[in-house]
Amino acid sequence: MPRKRSVLIVDDSATMRTTLTELLNSDARLEVVAVAGDPYIAAAKIEKRVPDVIVLDLEMPRMDGLTFLRRLMAQHPIPVVVCSSSAEKGSATAFKAMEAGAVEVIGKPKLGVKQFFEEMRETFCDVVVAASLANMQRKSMWTVAPKLTADVIIPKTVQGLRQAAGSPQLGRSAGVPGVIAIGASTGGTEALLRLLQELSSEVSGIVIVQHMPEAFTAGFADRLNEFCEVEVREAKDGDAVEQGVALIAPGNWHILVRSKGKGYAVEVKGGPRVCRHRPSVDVLFRSVAQCAGQDAVGVILTGMGDDGAQGMLEMKQAGAYNIAQDRDSCVVFGMPNEAILRGGVDKIVALDGIAPLLMKLSVKGVREGPALPVGAVLA
Repeated sequence: MPRKRSVLIVDDSATMRTTLTELLNSDARLEVVAVAGDPYIAAAKIEKRVPDVIVLDLEMPRMDGLTFLRRLMAQHPIPVVVCSSSAEKGSATAFKAMEAGAVEVIGKPKLGVKQFFEEMRETFCDVVVAASLANMQRKSMWTVAPKLTADVIIPKTVQGLRQAAGSPQLGRSAGVPGVIAIGASTGGTEALLRLLQELSSEVSGIVIVQHMPEAFTAGFADRLNEFCEVEVREAKDGDAVEQGVALIAPGNWHILVRSKGKGYAVEVKGGPRVCRHRPSVDVLFRSVAQCAGQDAVGVILTGMGDDGAQGMLEMKQAGAYNIAQDRDSCVVFGMPNEAILRGGVDKIVALDGIAPLLMKLSVKGVREGPALPVGAVLA
């Protein structure tokens, strides 16, 4: 059995420390090894034993959580899951925490906290485990200035593709993808920023599932939209899949792609969790396989677990071209690796190489390289 992942809880509420300790210790993969009522106590605990992951509140005495998080990342990067009522409802505080280096942010309610954690026990434990495995050798991209000039937003590689290919004609008749379906989980907020920021408005229509709480997705989409040439917004039922537009599934709702006339539209609907998630990447990918087939490209990014692996295989069997983020650029390589192992991936690409490939596919419809064999694994 793999060893348990050690957890330090930093929260000024004794009740919350007890609740979180009981919840996390109920998972066989986790062990709470220390608790602290404020960052100064936490720093002393870290000197004695460095945990695999920290669960951090933001509103605390003596030093606020954001200040502690920034100092921690500058001096001794440790994976951090922010869990705070001040990050509820997708507030600016949540994005400040991501800018500071938090792997995940969970907004806890001000009332009914114990019931909240009981209802999302499995999800919360999965988030903490995934964070504990995160690759911390990365630099946050959220501090990049928003849209300024074309040279800043559109990389030279993309500009070169524009000049070489001319204006694209998207859709089935042109032989280029009508739908780009993207799935991501742990580390995906930053990965999506880096990916979408490098795309031009000539990219094929994009539909995204990012595992994220219900209250966060609208704010997340708005935040991404500040940085990107493509239009990014939270999806609404019936939205068309359009060139230069990225639709993000709303938290706690599945998103599917359906044929509509000569194009595609999204369906936002409820339903049970799939692969322990709602929205589920598998649900999105399976719908794309059924309605788009070879008119689609699938992309699976960083994340823990296997959500999206089966759906990506079904996309490939239907004729889609599939891309997986490589191990070195992932925060957590779980989801891409599962898709690779099941034989659903055509090409493994570093994060920074995915956008140029999507632009090339969008403007030329060029699919590069032989398909990977079933069970292919990165060295």
